[in-house]
Amino acid sequence: MRRCPSCNGTHWWSLSTGQKECASCGLRRYFKPKRAFDFVKISSYWKWRLIEYFALGVPAYRLRFQIPYSLQTIRRFYSIIRLALYKQTEKELEALSGIIEMDEAVFGGRHAGKRGWGAQGKHMVFGIYQRNGKVITFPISGRATRELVPLISSHTKPGSLYYTDDWHAYTFLAVRGNHIVVPKEKGTPRGRDHLNGIEGFWSYAKHWLYPYRGVPAVKFHLYLKEIEWRFNHRRENIVPLLRKILHQRVVKEQIY
Repeated sequence: MRRCPSCNGTHWWSLSTGQKECASCGLRRYFKPKRAFDFVKISSYWKWRLIEYFALGVPAYRLRFQIPYSLQTIRRFYSIIRLALYKQTEKELEALSGIIEMDEAVFGGRHAGKRGWGAQGKHMVFGIYQRNGKVITFPISGRATRELVPLISSHTKPGSLYYTDDWHAYTFLAVRGNHIVVPKEKGTPRGRDHLNGIEGFWSYAKHWLYPYRGVPAVKFHLYLKEIEWRFNHRRENIVPLLRKILHQRVVKEQIY
């Protein structure tokens, strides 16, 4: 509890100017928010409601007539949640082991011109999935060996069993552990080996992104990490988890 430096009081009034006024002596001061929860001037009641809407995947534009705040304010609060989740995924990051599937995917709407890898306006993503466990995702600029190998080496443990397609960047895995190449014919695996886990995550991610009807390119990494966090906590009620994350002590630079 913040104490007044003048009278040592602990009761403060909130003013429209953003200041706090001591209820005992009237001293006015500015206080910097210490929690992510406090970086937007919305009543606590509507913050709780917005957290619940966010957990359900309701886009901000669908709430503009349901919430007594502007669409810009709702989007700002959503962005703070995503930034907090981005920091949380960094804290929860750990090297995966056991049976691991790896694959790349392309995200983005339709654009005129080239399709597939290298298409204009698309985002390439690399994913590492531990079967029946967690997934880790990384926005990448290309599928070259020099870009994928450091990510694999840093986020998987040697001796794991790797399942991948026949892309040449994965050839070093035979030295790092056991490597099984899943051959495909017109996109369908041949034989009993598969990459259903990581491909299921790609479907899961695109399903979550679809209602937004496109996301800002500069914030794609935040949406990606949000979906990763949702997937890794898919067996939990994420509302209390979100509340706990937003009540953690942060500094301003961690949010903006």
